Amino acid sequence: MVGLLFFFSALGAFNGILLSAYLFFANKGKDLSKLLLGALVLALSIRIGKSVLLYFDRGLPKIYLQIGLSACLFIGPLLYFYLKSVLQNITILPKNWKWALLGLLAFILITGTIRPYQVYPNFWNGYLIKVIYGTWFAGVIATGYTLLSIFKKSISKKTNLLPTEKWLLAIYLANFIIAGAFFLAFFGFSRAYYISGPLVFSFFLYLAIFGYFYTDNDQFSEQKSVKKYANKKIDSTEATLLLAKVHQLILTNELYKDNQFKLKTLAEKSAIPTHRLSQLLNDNLGKSFNGYINEYRIKAACQLLQTAHNLSLEGVGYEVGFKSKSTFFTTFKKIMHLTPAQFQQQISTQKA
Repeated sequence: MVGLLFFFSALGAFNGILLSAYLFFANKGKDLSKLLLGALVLALSIRIGKSVLLYFDRGLPKIYLQIGLSACLFIGPLLYFYLKSVLQNITILPKNWKWALLGLLAFILITGTIRPYQVYPNFWNGYLIKVIYGTWFAGVIATGYTLLSIFKKSISKKTNLLPTEKWLLAIYLANFIIAGAFFLAFFGFSRAYYISGPLVFSFFLYLAIFGYFYTDNDQFSEQKSVKKYANKKIDSTEATLLLAKVHQLILTNELYKDNQFKLKTLAEKSAIPTHRLSQLLNDNLGKSFNGYINEYRIKAACQLLQTAHNLSLEGVGYEVGFKSKSTFFTTFKKIMHLTPAQFQQQISTQKA
């Protein structure tokens, strides 16, 4: 049991470092939000790694404790900066954020050099840890305040959360639980809370991986563009011409069949700026890019279900551009109010 606990706790920290490296070095466009998320995951990974090692080895060298607590100082601010950058579509690191992070870095490096944990453990555990946890706590509270409108929206039954909003709430709640576990341990509650932080982090990490590798990130950039260009309406006459151009392009080339088809790709092929195309779909059609393309896919699927009797239901989904059977079935039922099998049965009944 202890071995499993160590494995799952340490696994999150190790994979967190790998994920942060990916977000840093595979980020060709130098997207600020991804850089901040990478820094946040790295700070959490270092803090979690220190906690796991200390929990299972009380004789851990003091330098590891110093490194772990130093990384902890950045978690709250990075959480706040990351969510703020996504919500406000900030693409360049503001000067006040830069100075805040540099100030924290200078503070912890100078303090750690003058009063290292090895020589002054009482100073770190008695005074400095309060500053570190206080900064962490302040960052969590400030982030929660910026998400207040999304929290209210999630409670309301009148409107549904956008994918980006769900993502941000999940990131925040995971960090809130991790921070809560360490705060409870700090105030003298059971050591079980101390190890629960790493376990929650492992879950948070796979949530982050899912968000970046298994969901369509075009939805994020698309929604950012809508917010940024909300006041730049497209003239109805021009919009009609542009939509006709896009419609003809998609149908003629059957672009929807590409299961990797992105908003950016359509923008390039149609010679329409990405933000303008996104605004066009949202303002004039009231649809997201995914919703718009999926309508083409479902229409094509309906035709295949009537004619391509050699294809399985799953094969029809793949043929028209869906990545998985479940996504095809869910989208089909959402648009047609029938499952593919029910639709096929209905067609057969009508022919009979």
